[in-house]
Amino acid sequence: MWARPPRGRSRTATSSSFLSDWLKAVLGTPGLTALRDAERAREMLLDDALRALPLLERFAGAVIDVGSGGGSPGIPLAAALPEREVTLLDAERRKCDFLSRWAPPNARVVWGRAEEQPAEGWSVAVAKALASPPVAAELCLPLVRVGGAAILWLGERADLTRLAAASELLGGGPPELHDGLVVLPKIASTSPGFPRRVGVAKKRPLA
Repeated sequence: MWARPPRGRSRTATSSSFLSDWLKAVLGTPGLTALRDAERAREMLLDDALRALPLLERFAGAVIDVGSGGGSPGIPLAAALPEREVTLLDAERRKCDFLSRWAPPNARVVWGRAEEQPAEGWSVAVAKALASPPVAAELCLPLVRVGGAAILWLGERADLTRLAAASELLGGGPPELHDGLVVLPKIASTSPGFPRRVGVAKKRPLA
């Protein structure tokens, strides 16, 4: 189900005031974040999202934020890259309603699950706090076309051995760790059957 952002917004999506207002809305909306301190929210939801820009710019084309929630990292990245089409995907209707109110003009909102999205429909899939590394890989890599990548916020202690095993099964290359961000290059088409039906990836991880 698609929803588009409202028209007539007085601020430009790239303005610092827009992103500040978005952060305030995230903090003020129950169920979007456990953060309460405004400075910590800026650090974790905005600054941390924008760390991915140099990695994202390595791959041209459309971007999907899987499990977007309150919009991090998708909204800051869309605001910083107004020429790129960004999809904000979430399985909860209430969160999608929030995303639709705050999506920049180049972003669109999809209410649905990763397992239900078209295969290889995007150049880059990004995900933050989505699931364990092998599960996040299964939910993201099938959405990415060959030559693109999945970019995951996993931290410096992520188990890259398990992630590499899952990535290989999904057409991905070896994980590249960049200061807590992991890039999984898509080097071959994902075999049919991945991702598995809704819920299976979390119940039976690939690695």
